Amino acid sequence: MADSSFDIVSKIDHQEVANAVNQAAKEISQRYDFKNVGASVELSGSSIKMAANSEERCLAVLDVLQTKLVKRGVSLKHLDYSNDGEPRASGKEYRLEAALTEGISSENAKKVSKIIRDEGPKGVKPQIQGDELRVTSKSRDDLQAVQRLLKSKDLDFAIQFTNYR
Repeated sequence: MADSSFDIVSKIDHQEVANAVNQAAKEISQRYDFKNVGASVELSGSSIKMAANSEERCLAVLDVLQTKLVKRGVSLKHLDYSNDGEPRASGKEYRLEAALTEGISSENAKKVSKIIRDEGPKGVKPQIQGDELRVTSKSRDDLQAVQRLLKSKDLDFAIQFTNYR
């Protein structure tokens, strides 16, 4: 019997991110507590830019955005904040930028494959392929055990399981 396999990836649904940013912008434009504070959120390329006239309002914009992202099924681990998530003053307003990160870096891939080798079932073989990881085994039950193992770990990046065969 052929080996079974699946891929571990870290991908973003860009349409869902765009929808979440649009919903957040609409809510910010309509909410009373955001009137006359210059609050805004916009998606530009692979980053999300937030602005307001005070640090507290800028963090409130971030909270609205995070709520919309979670509702749309986008992991907050895809966001990489500049200045450690602290808004910075820029003239009369405060700005915060969050870059969208995709793909599994080589050191994170090595970390995940070490977890699989050390704690996973014996017949499972992880191999790094670019910015994703392919996991193969003769037993599908072992592959499902690996998925449960990785879901239970608190990794500092988002992962999805695709291409299950």
